[in-house]
Amino acid sequence: MDITTILGIIIGIGGIVAGNIIEGGTFSSLLQLTAFFIVFGGTLGAVLVSNRWPDIKTGISLLGLCFYYEKPEEKRQIALDIVEAARIARKDSILGLESKLKNFHNDYLKVVMRYVIDGIDAKTLRDVFEAEIINEEEKMCAGAKIWSDAGGVSPTIGIIGAVLGLIHVMNHLSDTAQLGKGIAVAFVATIYGVGAANLIFIPIANKMKRKIREISFKKTLVVEGAVAIITNMNPYIIDEKMRALSGASPRTIDEVI
Repeated sequence: MDITTILGIIIGIGGIVAGNIIEGGTFSSLLQLTAFFIVFGGTLGAVLVSNRWPDIKTGISLLGLCFYYEKPEEKRQIALDIVEAARIARKDSILGLESKLKNFHNDYLKVVMRYVIDGIDAKTLRDVFEAEIINEEEKMCAGAKIWSDAGGVSPTIGIIGAVLGLIHVMNHLSDTAQLGKGIAVAFVATIYGVGAANLIFIPIANKMKRKIREISFKKTLVVEGAVAIITNMNPYIIDEKMRALSGASPRTIDEVI
């Protein structure tokens, strides 16, 4: 699990609450149901208007990406599997990969290698899978956009909440009890709108986009490796190429010699 997502939200909200308490405020003073409905209801409505339903479902389903921690060795393991596949293909022919297919650690690599075994040519494989990667990335980015859209509109909805609170105040100038309630809604709505945008919505959108790029990169790594195998590239050169693409440390002079 990527604890930075949870930790960041907790620290961000906790810092605001702690600062309020230090200055003599109370936690309950930040809890305003009216402000909550205005800000989050209005933000949800704006997001629904701005996006298609499939994109909204995609954005919600991708939320788990923000809490998934990718181990650094995952890309390197893909690279190692590709190099091993290249050695097998060079030694026993591409058909020799049939029995080794189940040993690969990445599911996408297994799918692509199945096409390699079936005899697809390099150009067709690249065209098909690059188009697939691009289309899937666009679909996921459209889902991530709902969170950046929410981050864009929630501060404005918070200001609308503040204005509504002040209107309530102006309508009850003679009632001191209603004055306090209206002012509280006004300021808390602004806090909700700005806070939700900058502590939740925009950070989630940014991290989601980063995760999407990582997914696309790993798939591109697989495609590049598969093309290299089909073109009968030397396994040693493929290894160097995979090291460069996966961010692995370069070979030492002793390894080269």
